[in-house]
Amino acid sequence: MYKVKDHADLARDPHNNSIINTNNLEHQKYLTRRAAKDESNKKVDSIEKDVANIKNDIDEIKFLLRKLLNDSH
Repeated sequence: MYKVKDHADLARDPHNNSIINTNNLEHQKYLTRRAAKDESNKKVDSIEKDVANIKNDIDEIKFLLRKLLNDSH
């Protein structure tokens, strides 16, 4: 591996030319942040689906109430 100029924690893999973070602690912190962000995104998606379902339920209730009112006249 070759050190990347001006970046003490980065190295270049000579076999595939990729850049590798050699600072394991920083890499672990990145993985933790990414996992937390992914979890947060899942929660937001779940809440958005719940809101959409609630909106559909309210629309159905309104339709049934209108139908009930119209049928009673």
